[in-house]
Amino acid sequence: MLDRRARAGAYAVAGTVAFYGVLQWFWPAPIGVLLQGVVIGGLTSLIAFGIVLVYRSNRILNLAQGDLGGLPASLAVLLILDTGLPYVVGFLAGLVAAIALGAIVEFVFIRRFFKAPRLILTVVTIGVSQILAGGATALPRAFGLTVPPQDFTSPFEFTFNVGNTVFHGDEVVAMLAVPIVIVALVAFFRYTNVGIAIRASADSADRAALLGVPVKRIQTVVWIVAATLAYVAIFLRAGILGLPLGSVLGPTILIRALAAAVVGRMERLPTVLLASIALGVLEASIIYSTGRSKLIDPIVFLVILAALLLQRRRASSRVDDDQASSWHAARQVRPIPRELARVSEVLWGSRLFTGALLLLAVLAPAYFNDGRLHLASVVIIFAIVCLSLVVLTGWAGQVSLGQLAFVGIGAAVGGYVTADRGWDMTLALVIAGLAGALAAVVIGLPALRIPGLFLAVVTLSFSLATSSYLLDEDFIHWIPARLSIARTPLFGRIEVNTEARFFELCLAVLLLTIAAVRGVRRSRAGRVLIGVRENPRAAQSYGVNATTVKLTAFALSGFIAAVAGALFVHLQGDLTASAYSVDASRRAFVMIVIGGLGSIPGALMGATFIQGVDYFRSLFPEVVRPYLQFITSGIGLIFVLLLLPGGFSQLYYGARDRLLRWIAQRRGIDVPSMVADRRVDVSAGVMPDDEVLAEGLSHAVEQLEPVP
Repeated sequence: MLDRRARAGAYAVAGTVAFYGVLQWFWPAPIGVLLQGVVIGGLTSLIAFGIVLVYRSNRILNLAQGDLGGLPASLAVLLILDTGLPYVVGFLAGLVAAIALGAIVEFVFIRRFFKAPRLILTVVTIGVSQILAGGATALPRAFGLTVPPQDFTSPFEFTFNVGNTVFHGDEVVAMLAVPIVIVALVAFFRYTNVGIAIRASADSADRAALLGVPVKRIQTVVWIVAATLAYVAIFLRAGILGLPLGSVLGPTILIRALAAAVVGRMERLPTVLLASIALGVLEASIIYSTGRSKLIDPIVFLVILAALLLQRRRASSRVDDDQASSWHAARQVRPIPRELARVSEVLWGSRLFTGALLLLAVLAPAYFNDGRLHLASVVIIFAIVCLSLVVLTGWAGQVSLGQLAFVGIGAAVGGYVTADRGWDMTLALVIAGLAGALAAVVIGLPALRIPGLFLAVVTLSFSLATSSYLLDEDFIHWIPARLSIARTPLFGRIEVNTEARFFELCLAVLLLTIAAVRGVRRSRAGRVLIGVRENPRAAQSYGVNATTVKLTAFALSGFIAAVAGALFVHLQGDLTASAYSVDASRRAFVMIVIGGLGSIPGALMGATFIQGVDYFRSLFPEVVRPYLQFITSGIGLIFVLLLLPGGFSQLYYGARDRLLRWIAQRRGIDVPSMVADRRVDVSAGVMPDDEVLAEGLSHAVEQLEPVP
């Protein structure tokens, strides 16, 4: 044991020396600047600890971790500055608010989705983050301020210098507080009954429940601890950098914390601490040396990627498979039974329903002005993006929280082809799609080693790097200049320079995408996708190459998303990086989850619900308009998932199946697959494993060649 610790210590010292040498070689900075990075990194580690604790307890990515501390920290700072409360009293008031907030969030929101797929619960944390960020933004107005305070008085007058860097009382408090909090956290988990129970339930909640551990109450404690850690971090950051403007510390700091948590594999808190400090020092050095904070984002992405790829891969087990499958939220959609497919009511009903939708879309230019046609085109483009997520996440089971990065790459390449090269717009769409497919495959390569959770962090980090660096013409010089992207003719003849013509183009691309995606789903490749997603071991035993299947899904998804990006940049006539931000990616992911992750109609309904309701408020009755923002907000999102865990497609297919049963009963047709339906727990949002394998693997096996 002693030799092992000595060896680990030697590795840590060698790693620190090597890290310092690399920093001084590429981005030299004085010791004082590096010490500032250590302070900020230490505060980030507290947020990362909260992410790790919630993951170990609930097996989810808590994307609301920063907001859990942002709201009570804003309250504490405002009480100190506006009412004149002493620093310690204001801090304690915020601490009480953080404890109460953590308990409320767990009891009101998280517990309601206790049995839901982990992906659904992760999306719920996005809704929670929107609610809390809205509260933190509105709170200063209650104190008569328009923005959160950015100048927070130090608790005591004390300064010291390290070189030319001056450290004030706030930095000193942070230097003292972070080690104290870490020691208290270690003591809590090691020496208290509640802490030991948390560790036990984190290893196996079912086993802990059998031993009499109150798992749900323990999870409430976990969320309280997570909220407290986030509060301390953001409160102390407020004294150094001011309160965050807008939503949560922003995606930048959240991704720093996620990166540190992932480097520690969501379990090793000492590694998480060291990773947080290293990222803080790296950021401070780069900003000091170059003055460009945007360089941090691609470097953090590369750090995450390298850390995950270089980590020793453990042999997978059934437990790992179960944890990976808990991220699957795509409920399998049963096709119309063969016994009813040719019945006249079903056949003509399907044709009339599809025809009515197409007719409404085709007639839209006659009733919409140019402004509304423009907005309708945006809805269609986001529907195409959602279809790309259906392929990647719904069918292949690869979680992507940064899909707008591929959209942004398609926008940049498509805009370059027409704006700088003057080529045909048809070529722009194809070349943009190929560029998106290539980028998706490169990002998808880690999917061969990284399970769903960690891949989600990779794509989220890639999205931030794309919007802040890859789409910035200061760094990538071939990016087309703003307001210079014209709509060149299709095939050199068909003009699309009016809003009506471009709407028709977007609609045509959407219909082609739907046809292509449906074709893939009905083919052997689609069946193999489902089989690999649900049980890769079983699929591989039948000769399926899971690696090729996953990369094919990435390529197809990236192609579709990039084509949508090329359409979007020509619709806007401008390449604006903020349109492809992390928030936009999370919004797109929310669309597909509330629409129905595994179905094509779900993609269309999700995009229409989120984008359409926001864009076309004027078409709704005046009495309803004030509530529209509510139903697309975080509360509305959570409410929809409570009622329809499978998304809107659950409602759509449920109504369809009831109608089919009525037709079968009326015609006297025996449909065993519908009459003898096994009841599925809809709240889980998935089908039983044997049904999924029967649908996915059995069809794949029929068409596989014998394995030598």
